[in-house]
Amino acid sequence: MKKQLLVAAVIAATAALRAQAGALDDGNLSISGFGTLGVAKSNTDEVKFARYNQADGVGDSARLGLDTNLGLQATYKINDWLSGTAQVLTRKATERTFTTDLTWAFLKARINDEVSVRVGRVVVPTFLISDYQNVGYANTMMRPPIEMYGQAPIENSDGADINYQHAIGDLNVTAQAFAGVSRGKLFVSSGAGSTATYRAPAAGFSVAGEYGPFLLRFAHARADMKINDIQPINALTTTLAGAGFSQLAADITFKTGKKIAFTSIGGTMDWNNVVGQAEYAQRRAKETVYLPDTNAWYAMLGYRFGKVLPYYAHASAKGAGSSVTPPAALAKVPPLNAAVTGLLASAEQTSDIVGVRWDFAKQLALKVQVDRVKPGAKSGLLINVPAAGYNKNVNVVAAGLDFVF
Repeated sequence: MKKQLLVAAVIAATAALRAQAGALDDGNLSISGFGTLGVAKSNTDEVKFARYNQADGVGDSARLGLDTNLGLQATYKINDWLSGTAQVLTRKATERTFTTDLTWAFLKARINDEVSVRVGRVVVPTFLISDYQNVGYANTMMRPPIEMYGQAPIENSDGADINYQHAIGDLNVTAQAFAGVSRGKLFVSSGAGSTATYRAPAAGFSVAGEYGPFLLRFAHARADMKINDIQPINALTTTLAGAGFSQLAADITFKTGKKIAFTSIGGTMDWNNVVGQAEYAQRRAKETVYLPDTNAWYAMLGYRFGKVLPYYAHASAKGAGSSVTPPAALAKVPPLNAAVTGLLASAEQTSDIVGVRWDFAKQLALKVQVDRVKPGAKSGLLINVPAAGYNKNVNVVAAGLDFVF
């Protein structure tokens, strides 16, 4: 219902103001889009490799769902200082089928040449490539490394942001601050997998500096996550409370809302045919909760030979401790102790990525990529894992056609 209200608000505001501007063919409407037609498979069907917050990954048979998506965006210029933008994205996410979501829906007011304000559904500037992480054509690699982008699945929020741009000689500085409420679904990979819904008031900022072919960006965001329906966690906390560990149950749960912080720094380079991209991030719980703290990073380096760009990347995700300290008495109940200890541990994983991008035609790029995924603690970030866990390497081969229009 809230999503429908957002769409209706943007459409109504744009339509009302559009009436005084004339018909849609007056040159003020622009429609664009992007997409990827991708196919992928791995060397095993014992586990599945998936993108962040994705319920249906790939096994040893070729599938289209891992990387395939289609986005459509419309912007209407109402006058010299006001415009409206809406974007929808079709992909496989928390459902096992393709679904379409409203990813952008905002009115943008241009205050002056350096400052603008957007109101509505806006992108949360969590990562280096948050604004275009779903646009395959805009990225060198086929997909953002899950080790990094799996840490914070929140992509947008309903609220407002303010953007500032300023040039200091050859240095272009961009700053963004946002505040709003994010709502959405999370895929819970435990057991057979399930879906939970969340509500998260969130705020944060990012600052970026671009100097010629180099860009450096810093971001920080905080969210107060409230999730009532994480089935495996609810079952555990109910058992803990019944066994007399009420405080531990309250510490673990997301039902009461828990504050999570995310900080990242990253940069890109496109200099003399050398292409590079790197990012480091930390997720930290600011209140006790079962979700472990993590550190993640990746680095990518490539070299452009005309229209062909081969690249290599390495990515890593590791645990950085837990905000929850179980009471000593829990050790006297071995089954519960094992369940809690396992829950509080972080999934760990590294990947080596080799690929090539070929820009063979205008607004078209063909990519082939191989990921060698090395799961560590808790079977890494793989899904549909056996109860005993999984520690074998998984090789994922993918090819995709990226396009924009």
